[in-house]
Amino acid sequence: MNGWTLTATIALGAGVGSTVWGVSTGPLRRRVVAQNLSSAVACPGLLLLSQGFGRTSYVDLALLLALLGPIGTLVFARLLADELADDPPQAWGITLAVAGYGAVVVLVLCAVTGPGRAMVKLLVVGALLISGNLIASRALAGGFGSHRG
Repeated sequence: MNGWTLTATIALGAGVGSTVWGVSTGPLRRRVVAQNLSSAVACPGLLLLSQGFGRTSYVDLALLLALLGPIGTLVFARLLADELADDPPQAWGITLAVAGYGAVVVLVLCAVTGPGRAMVKLLVVGALLISGNLIASRALAGGFGSHRG
């Protein structure tokens, strides 16, 4: 086991464990936030595992997860809009912490990978991961001001 796989194991164990606990217990507002953060935690873990095992296909999985994870959260936000309107989730601290974690992982892997196609793919994954997480969190917190209704 190298440092990449050890870091991925710790991050996935702590992150996915806490999101599974958050999704399975508590009020609806905590459940939807945990569902949103599950993809934001798993995606950097896949990137770390990709580097640790030397398998570039894991980067493709991370790209797919970074794209589809926030879309799933937006579907939940739309379907549960009435229930969330009474008690909207406010989890900007943890959302920014997980987005920062994703940014650090992507930047470190970009530095290790060096310039090329792999670096561009990592930057795309990072941009999708961070922007998708922030947009989905904003939608869960009550949407965008001009589209409320």
